[in-house]
Amino acid sequence: MSATTDFVAAQKENRRNTMVLLAGLTALAALVGYLIGALLEGEASSTVPVVSSAGIAAAALMGAVSIGWSAISLAVGDKMVLAMAGAREIDKADAPQLYNVVEEISIAAGVPMPKVMVLDTDALNAFATGNRIGNGTIAVTRGLLDKLSRDELQGVVAHEMAHLANLDTRYMVVVGVTVGLIALVCDMALRTLNWGSVQRRSDSKGKSGGGILIILLLVVAILAPLAAKAVQMAVSRQREYLADATSVQFTRNPNGLISALGKLAEAAAPFPGVSRATQHLFIVNPLHAFTSKTPALLATHPDIQDRIARLRNLGG
Repeated sequence: MSATTDFVAAQKENRRNTMVLLAGLTALAALVGYLIGALLEGEASSTVPVVSSAGIAAAALMGAVSIGWSAISLAVGDKMVLAMAGAREIDKADAPQLYNVVEEISIAAGVPMPKVMVLDTDALNAFATGNRIGNGTIAVTRGLLDKLSRDELQGVVAHEMAHLANLDTRYMVVVGVTVGLIALVCDMALRTLNWGSVQRRSDSKGKSGGGILIILLLVVAILAPLAAKAVQMAVSRQREYLADATSVQFTRNPNGLISALGKLAEAAAPFPGVSRATQHLFIVNPLHAFTSKTPALLATHPDIQDRIARLRNLGG
C-alpha cells in the first residue's frame, strides 16, 4: 500500500471479500454434506438418484450447523480465547503507560475504549479479540511492556486497534470455526466410511454412479479441508498487512511499529495458553517463524521483513 491508500475503501473491500469467503466456505461445507447424503441414499436403494433428497437435506444441515456454530462462536468466542490465553484485566493504575496509549489510539481510531488485559509471560506478543467494535479487548504480554519503548508500544496497540476497527476479530472467529467444521466432517467421513465394502456393494447392485460418488466424496474429503485452510491463511495474512497500514493511519508514525516488529521477530516465543487454534490472532505467530519461502498453507502471518518493507514504503 502507498501512503495515499484510501483506508475506508480498503476496509469496505475487506469486509465484502470476507462475506464472499464465508459464503464460499459454507457452500463447501454444504457440498460435503450433499455428497455424504447422496452416497447414503444410493446405498439404501438400487439406483443412484440424479438429484438426491437425502443429499439436499444433508447439505442444508451442514449449512445450518456452519451458521449456527459461527453464531455461537461470535457470542462466546472472545471469552474463550481470553480464558485460554490466561489474560487478566487491568486498570489504569496497574500499567499507566499502556492504558494511556490505548486511550490515545482509541480516540484516534474513533473506536470505543476496549478492555485492556495483560498476559503474565516474558514473551513479546499481543492480540485483540471481540465480537463487535464496542466490545473489544486488547491484550499484551508482560514482556512486551518491559521491552518496548512508548513509540513501539503505540505501534503495536494501533495494530491491534486496527483489527478491532476493521472487524477482523469478528470475521476471523467465523472463518476459523467454519474451516474447523469442514475439517471435522471430512475427517469423520474418511474415518467412518468403509470404502472397500461400500464400493463392493455399489458394484453388486450395478450402480456405476455409486462408485463415482465414492470417488468424488473421497477427493472432496481430502482436498476440502486443505483448500479451506489455505483460504483462511491467505485472509489472515492480508488482514495483518491491512492492520499494519491502518496502524500508521492512527499513529502517523510507521517507525514505532517497524521497530517493534523487529524486536518481536527476534523475541517471539511460545508460552502457556497459546495453541494452534489461537496462533493466528497474535501480532506475530508465537509458535512458528514465517519467511517468504514458507508454504502458503502453513503461514498464518506474512514474512516480518516484508511487513517492515511495506511499512517503510508508507513512511517514504
